[in-house]
Amino acid sequence: MIGPPRFPQIGDGCSEDAASRIVGLYDRHAAAWDRDRPRQLFEKPWLDRFLALIAAEGAVLDIGCGSGEPLARAIVETGRAVTGIDASAAMISLCKSRLPRQRWLVADMRTLALGRRFDGLLAWDSFFHLTPDDQRLALRAIARHAAAGAALMFTSGPRAGIAVGEYCGEALYHASLDPPEYRTLLAQLGFEVLYHVAEDPACGGRTVWLARQTAGQTVPS
Repeated sequence: MIGPPRFPQIGDGCSEDAASRIVGLYDRHAAAWDRDRPRQLFEKPWLDRFLALIAAEGAVLDIGCGSGEPLARAIVETGRAVTGIDASAAMISLCKSRLPRQRWLVADMRTLALGRRFDGLLAWDSFFHLTPDDQRLALRAIARHAAAGAALMFTSGPRAGIAVGEYCGEALYHASLDPPEYRTLLAQLGFEVLYHVAEDPACGGRTVWLARQTAGQTVPS
């Protein structure tokens, strides 16, 4: 499934198993996903808003970076440095071959501990592959990598729910919290929501969050 999933109010019976298979799915089908992923930057209006909050020499952490195209490449082309993490080794291999001067790591966003902070944190079409409980863990781990005033942008579902789609004949898991819970979690982590658009028609129906960490509110590493 390339693009935003639909989020029903109740989960599918196979959802727990599908959630545990996400990394393997992307490892097995990295080449197909890379071929199917549109290269036109339909995300550009959102990316521009995100980058406007980050200094020209700033560093960006791309969380669930996939194959590195088109988003990471677009960021690199602005002169900003990118560190990309993905749980799929096959995806990281593609990133290393395309943008070898950037830093690419196989890592789990739920337990992320890179020992440094970034000016921008991006989790585009990746964060929503985690279960609701794991999303709560991941948000805290991600926030520990935010420099003072850092921008955070991610996609979610428009409401709480679980959606199990299909890609290359395999179940593809997605989940979302309710918007009020995302707002509460972000506030607890010191982030102010600047923009939130549910099912943005100008961005392929994605639900997008853009927040900024309030001065003096960095989360301890």
